Amino acid sequence: MKKWIASAALASMALLSPVQAFAELGDTTLRPGMTHSDVKSLQSTLKQKGYFSYAGSFTTYYGSYTTDAVKKLQREKGIYADGIAGTRTFNALGIYGSINETSLISYAKQFTGVPYLWGGTSPSGFDCSGYIYYVFKNSQSITLPRTASQMYTLGTKVSSLAPGDLVFFSTYAPGASHVGIYIGGGNFISATSSKGVSIVPMSNTYWSARYIGAKRL
Repeated sequence: MKKWIASAALASMALLSPVQAFAELGDTTLRPGMTHSDVKSLQSTLKQKGYFSYAGSFTTYYGSYTTDAVKKLQREKGIYADGIAGTRTFNALGIYGSINETSLISYAKQFTGVPYLWGGTSPSGFDCSGYIYYVFKNSQSITLPRTASQMYTLGTKVSSLAPGDLVFFSTYAPGASHVGIYIGGGNFISATSSKGVSIVPMSNTYWSARYIGAKRL
């Protein structure tokens, strides 16, 4: 999804550092040797899919580990293995939509009313990330990390929400400490300590003040 950029910002882009701004993963072809902010998202997505094996922190540099991971994906998907992350590679990664939103949201809603349980990962009781973990694993066969902060490192950051996006909030701790699923119509579903699994408007005073961003897997 392209972001609108003010003309003043466009005029100043030549002054930016080599780490480019404004783009989202899938907007720009990424190549070995580049330094670009989207490389972190690419590495995160490759790791989530089981292709990126480097154990260190994600970086903005498109080095040998990233190149090797992209080539591994390309060979598996029958794409010419040049190590360049372009349209076909992003499609193979599911950047343009890897989640079945209908089944995800339908499955998530089945647990409305399940009580909150700190550390809970089953229909007998969920905490916020345990609920997301359970729903994605059982409806999409996607195994996410266990905590909200870890989930926040995955996927592509988005500014315009679509059903199926993960929405993150800073509540009891700095950073991403609560996570839910955007279900459309301005609403999200999550496991809250006050009401258990429930659907709440994004515009809710409590949640809107604590919203920090969304990720698309």
